[in-house]
Amino acid sequence: MRFFNTEGPNRQENHYTLPPLSRWDLGEILALIDQKKYFLLHAPRQTGKTTCLLALAEHLNREGRCRAVYANLEVAQAYRAQLDKGMTAVVEQVSRGARDQLGDAGAADLGREIILSSSGGTAVGEFLARWSAQSLQPLVLLLDEVDALIGDTLLSLLRQLRAGYPQRPTAFPQTIILCGVRDLRDYRIHASSEREAITGGSAFNIKAKSLRLGDFSAAETRTLLLEHTRETGQVFTPEALAAQVWELTRGQPWLVNALAYRACFELHEGRDRRQPITLALIDQAKEAMIVERVTHLDQLAHKLQEPRVRRVIEPILAGTALGEVPTDDRDYLVDLGLLRRDGAGGLVVANPIYREVLPRMLASGPQDSLPQISPTWLNADGSLNPQSLLTAFLAFWRRHGQPLLGSVAYHEIAPHLVLMAFLHRVVNGGGTLEREYAIGMGRMDLCLRYGAVTLGLELKVWRDREADPLVDGLEQLDGYLAGLGLDTGWLVIFDRRSNQPPIAERTACQTATSPQGRAIAVIRA
Repeated sequence: MRFFNTEGPNRQENHYTLPPLSRWDLGEILALIDQKKYFLLHAPRQTGKTTCLLALAEHLNREGRCRAVYANLEVAQAYRAQLDKGMTAVVEQVSRGARDQLGDAGAADLGREIILSSSGGTAVGEFLARWSAQSLQPLVLLLDEVDALIGDTLLSLLRQLRAGYPQRPTAFPQTIILCGVRDLRDYRIHASSEREAITGGSAFNIKAKSLRLGDFSAAETRTLLLEHTRETGQVFTPEALAAQVWELTRGQPWLVNALAYRACFELHEGRDRRQPITLALIDQAKEAMIVERVTHLDQLAHKLQEPRVRRVIEPILAGTALGEVPTDDRDYLVDLGLLRRDGAGGLVVANPIYREVLPRMLASGPQDSLPQISPTWLNADGSLNPQSLLTAFLAFWRRHGQPLLGSVAYHEIAPHLVLMAFLHRVVNGGGTLEREYAIGMGRMDLCLRYGAVTLGLELKVWRDREADPLVDGLEQLDGYLAGLGLDTGWLVIFDRRSNQPPIAERTACQTATSPQGRAIAVIRA
């Protein structure tokens, strides 16, 4: 039985899959190859790049106009500044690929000879030149995970490819396709000793084009899910099929497959093929993935520690403008798949799952640092008491807010993350905490759902040289609560101005009436 795949390249006989070459403009790629171009293919991790590259190599070899070899260069990453070993690893991967994919034992023998006789700085160029000269047909080389190489190994590889470029196709590959997460313009190449930055373009200015593999469209997402229905007879409800998977993932291939696999193959109700896959099952699968920090989402969390990622993500979470964030940093997050440019050209988090994961991951540090808190916010029957929750939060913030703020790496949104850590302790598997935020929104909105209780919160920050955000906050909270169908809510104003009294002294709560007549608990923290 086939299944939704989340590990490694897709195989038609084992996995539900879309036709790999339909995800790129195959005509454009074949035209570039016919024109003997060198070019790039890039996309975020776990979007199907390797599956598409392997399918392209198979297509080219089946056509018979050239000989195509796929090679993954990630193994060379371990050698970092050890140039000889790094280039040896590249030669080994390409020559073995020729042997295994084309049956070219001569290429493997040549690779061993080059490794024994050549210096590391020229090994790749020498191998490709001699291999191309011996080949009866033009060679096309598909190099995957190129941006896994760093320092002198990446610089040397690019320069050797550039040096051999004029000899194509008789004494160098007709086409070389470099594939990775980032566009070549964003490769950060440094000399291993002086740490002198060298731009990718200076080392590889023969690039003809840079193509990007996109996420699944809504139609492609639906087509993939229906593979399961055709295979097993198990249907998706119209809501789950038409909207929920696509809306949660925005077509990110790994997320689509992971959600569907968990709903159809791991959750007990989903394994019963007589039962449909419902919207509730998809939501349950989503929540389980986030809580368990599955590999893909854990890698995402790791990226949040990079300074250039923080420079963009922190103002987005805070709802402030990006300011002077460099273009390269913004493009880097788009290349990583963390952000996307919406129809109006603005940057937004790529999909609702990532939008949920980013603050939750950042709040995990404060959450782990929380002291033991008695759940005084619960009634005797286990239901949530909003007034008791408010009392408990004020006591918690006065006592623990100040020290917990220091446990957060993202200082601009430290109060938001500590509050979210507290609320995660409140829901603790019995409810959910939803978030809304965006560039320039000036706030973060939270929706806590626990049993029959829904609580809407708006978080604002009062900074130096700014007016009290109370008036704007009440007006904005009106709109948020109206969307939730609520008559009451919390407005939390974090006072981050200089020279303020300690948190324990300035934390207070009062009731205010919003412009639309709602009773709002205004918490000044």
